[in-house]
Amino acid sequence: MAASLDWTRGFSLDFSLQNGRSQGVEATARRLSQMGDMYFDTAAAQAAIQNEDPLIYEFYELGAPQSAGDLAFGTSIIYAGKVGDEYYMTKGHFHTILDTSEVYYCMAGKGAMLTESPEGDTILHELTPGQALYVPPRYAHRSINTGKETLVTFFVFRGDAGHDYGTIETKGYRKLLVERDGKPTLIDNPRWR
Repeated sequence: MAASLDWTRGFSLDFSLQNGRSQGVEATARRLSQMGDMYFDTAAAQAAIQNEDPLIYEFYELGAPQSAGDLAFGTSIIYAGKVGDEYYMTKGHFHTILDTSEVYYCMAGKGAMLTESPEGDTILHELTPGQALYVPPRYAHRSINTGKETLVTFFVFRGDAGHDYGTIETKGYRKLLVERDGKPTLIDNPRWR
């Protein structure tokens, strides 16, 4: 975390990602070995992990105070690639405070945001540069890079929202985004629990 972040009086920060990095903010990296069982083709995931353990995505979050009046924000960088025929993606999460929304702004690349309510309402939203996306309360969300370039998004949510990764890790999403005939295609997840 950058030393100049004054959450009481305010601050500005360069999120232009010069040289692929946010200035003064440490990244959290997710390699395939940290999420290989989230992909349907576990054999392809294990082979890729043993071969090179590719970097799937990184995110820069500023460590905002965990209070309802503060806003957490940062950037996500999802690299281009696939595991089997499934695109590189983030783990995805609900918020611990389920009635929390989140806003994403696509800065670069091409992708999709897969959203799903606890009741199973699943919606796929396209992400292209300059497009803002509102993820409503109660929806899990996962960013997916469907392009050949890096997908970069800026995100904002309430500071005390928290992240529930465990539900997605144990149950998965009801749908998967895979490549079929050269196009992103939403299919049922045969492993959904």
